[in-house]
Amino acid sequence: MIRSMGRRALAFAALSMASALIPTATARAEDKLLEEVVGFNGTILFLGAHVPALVIGVVRNGETAVVGFGETSDGSGKVPDGRTMMRIGSVTKAFTGQVLAGLVTQGTVKFTDKLQDRLGWSVKVPERGGRSIRLIELATHTSGLPREVGRAEASPEDPFRTLTREAYIKGLQSDPLLFTPGTGVLYSNFGFDLLAAALSQAAGKPYDALLKEIVLDPAKLKDTVLALRDGDAARLMQGHNFDGKPMPNVKATDVMAGASSLYSTPDDILRWLAWHLDRTSAQGTELRLVDHAAYVPRDGLNPVAGLDDAGHMDAMGLGWVIMEPQGNRPLILQKSGGLQGIFSYTAFAPARGVGVFVAINQFNPGAFTAMTGVANSLIEQLAPR
Repeated sequence: MIRSMGRRALAFAALSMASALIPTATARAEDKLLEEVVGFNGTILFLGAHVPALVIGVVRNGETAVVGFGETSDGSGKVPDGRTMMRIGSVTKAFTGQVLAGLVTQGTVKFTDKLQDRLGWSVKVPERGGRSIRLIELATHTSGLPREVGRAEASPEDPFRTLTREAYIKGLQSDPLLFTPGTGVLYSNFGFDLLAAALSQAAGKPYDALLKEIVLDPAKLKDTVLALRDGDAARLMQGHNFDGKPMPNVKATDVMAGASSLYSTPDDILRWLAWHLDRTSAQGTELRLVDHAAYVPRDGLNPVAGLDDAGHMDAMGLGWVIMEPQGNRPLILQKSGGLQGIFSYTAFAPARGVGVFVAINQFNPGAFTAMTGVANSLIEQLAPR
């Protein structure tokens, strides 16, 4: 956050210049203060990020503001806005965690159910130290599984081709556990894809149907999908690699549904966050309580790896990384994502009524660190104290 008077003066000067130079798009902000704060922070972030495009949105007490900068694709002249489609990568995991929460509240599964008993595949799920992998360990990255499943190399034009069910079965057969389940935390796409498969098997429904029933329909999300529909490509944000070159939009395989497959829009993500923040609603109360809880505190875990990219992880929820209050910053549940040249970040303060979504369309680590910092700072600025 910009603190010194000198930096503030420079920032306001930059904002004044940017207003004439950078096209922006702001959607449905009846709260003018919210619009002002989001626009200012988004402009400063974009000027320093050096990425082709950026979009940032905030929901506070049911009011939203979305501001976009740059172009959704090279030469298009289209400024990203609330309806821009994009890959949200690993933010998908928070949706999968919510599906688990929904099935637990329905009594369909228990957190302590063994993956072996729920997966339904012809494979022996590995154990270590006399402990089996349970659903809760998949959802909190404490399963001991590695980040990725081992697989054959694929071409850059089709990087997901070899991510198949057969590859996951072979991965489980390879004795992949890096530590005893429940004793450490290691970020795992492998684990979340297995979780989605297990939930689908347990409920006796395709995973996309579960997602729609438990998450998308209650929050009235219309543009959050596992695969693009007719017409969606025309409003898709183009990703760029570390070297700035455009990356293709490659279709994910079915087995990737739990970890990283979702597309969405800023408008949809803000509607989803508004659902999470609606603590007085009689609809979904139990689901929110289950989904927002901290299940694994950091203390005593060994190892701890891959969860601090957007802020210090103090505990793990169901896909959510939980950061305890610090100074004026309230408790935050957050999740970042990165896929095919898009970095995204979603965060909200459940007790303060504020949520933020931000995305950039280039793999740029410095810009990613800046955007997560701005998002967390926005929550601190906008949260009532």
